[in-house]
Amino acid sequence: MTTASTDWRRRIHSVLGVPPTSGNEIRVLRNGTEIFPAMLDAIDSAERTVDIVTFVYWEGEIGKRFADRLGAAATRGCRVRVLLDAVGARKIRADFIDAMEAAGCTVQWFRPLVKGGSPSIGDVNRRTHRKILVCDGEIGFVGGVGIADEWDGDARDETEWRDTHVSVRGPAVAGLQAAFVDNWADSTETPFHPDDEPLATMDATGHSDCLVLRGSAEAGASDIRRLLLTLIHCAEHRVRIASAYFNPDDEIVEALCGAVGRGVEVQLLFPGTHADKRFVQINGEADYERLLDAGVDIRTYERSMMHAKVITVDGAVCSIGSANLNERSVELDEECNLIVFDSDVVGVLDRHFDEDVQLSVELDAERWAERGLLQKVGESVAGAFDRWL
Repeated sequence: MTTASTDWRRRIHSVLGVPPTSGNEIRVLRNGTEIFPAMLDAIDSAERTVDIVTFVYWEGEIGKRFADRLGAAATRGCRVRVLLDAVGARKIRADFIDAMEAAGCTVQWFRPLVKGGSPSIGDVNRRTHRKILVCDGEIGFVGGVGIADEWDGDARDETEWRDTHVSVRGPAVAGLQAAFVDNWADSTETPFHPDDEPLATMDATGHSDCLVLRGSAEAGASDIRRLLLTLIHCAEHRVRIASAYFNPDDEIVEALCGAVGRGVEVQLLFPGTHADKRFVQINGEADYERLLDAGVDIRTYERSMMHAKVITVDGAVCSIGSANLNERSVELDEECNLIVFDSDVVGVLDRHFDEDVQLSVELDAERWAERGLLQKVGESVAGAFDRWL
C-alpha cells in the first residue's frame, strides 16, 4: 500500500469510524458483458446461501436469466433470499417471482407501498437503492447495475448502459452481507436469527484494504454524505466523480469549488443526451454555472446512459457503489459503497474514466452562461423538487 493510500485509510477510518479490512481481492467489472456473467457464475457456484438485494429488477431477458439461476440455486439446496425495492422493482414480471418462489426462493419486498391493507405513507420516499449480491459469505458484488436489459452489453450505443460493479473476496464480504441483512431484517415479519447467517471468511485472498459503508434512509445526513465531503475536502491533487444523477446540496457544491480554489483538479462526468431522467438532469444543471465558473471540469458522456457511481481521489482511494452525487443518496435512500485503499484498483478506475472522457463532451463556461431562457426556467422549476431527486 502506498503512503497516500495509508493516509486515506486512516482519514476515512477516523471520520467514519468504520475499520477497514486487509487481504481483500477486488475485481473491477465494467458494463453488463463483465458484470452479469460474474454474478451469474457466483450464483451457479453457490453451495449454501445466495442473498441479493436490488433497487431495479425489471422485465426482460436478464431478469429471466437471474430468476432461472436463482431458482436453480434454491432447487439444488441453497437458501436463496431475494429482496426487491417496492418502487424500483415494480416493473418485474409476476411470473419471475412465481418461478423463484416455486423453486424455493424466499422473495420479499422492501417497504411495500401498501401494508396490511393500508398505504405506507411514511415509507414511500425512503427506499433501498442498494445493489448487493453475496454467495456463501465468500464472494460479494456491489455497484450501480440493476437487473434489467438496459445494462446488458458493453455500452456500444444508447441501448447499452455504461456502469461499474466490483466483485469482492475476503474479509470485506462481511460488510456486504451485513448490508443485505440490514435491509432483509427490516422487510420480513419472521424473527431475525443471527445464528442462521453465513459466517464470512476472514482469510486473506488478495492485497487490497477496503471498507463497506452503508447509508441509511434516516432523518438527517448519512455516512455517505460525510464520505463525499471527506473525499472532496481532503483531496490534494485530483478528484474524479462519475455519477448517474447529480443533485448535490450547497455544501457539497461549495466543497467542489473550494477544492479547485486550493489547486485540486476536479473532474465530473455525468450523462449527456442519453440521460434516462431528463427532469432530474435539468435539476442538476442548475449548479453547472457556479461549478464551471470556479474551474470545475464537467463532461457529459455521449455514447449511452452513464449510470456508474465511482469516485477516485489522488490515485490512492476510490469509492464504488450505489450512491449518486445527489440528495436522495445522502439522505433518503439506503445505499452501500465499497471504499478501496489500493492504487492498483484506483488505477483501473482512472483508466476507465480516461476512456469515458474520450466519449464525452466538455462543457464550456462561457457557452453555458448563454444557455436559453427555457433551460433556465426548467432549472428553476426542477429546483423545487431538490430533496426528492
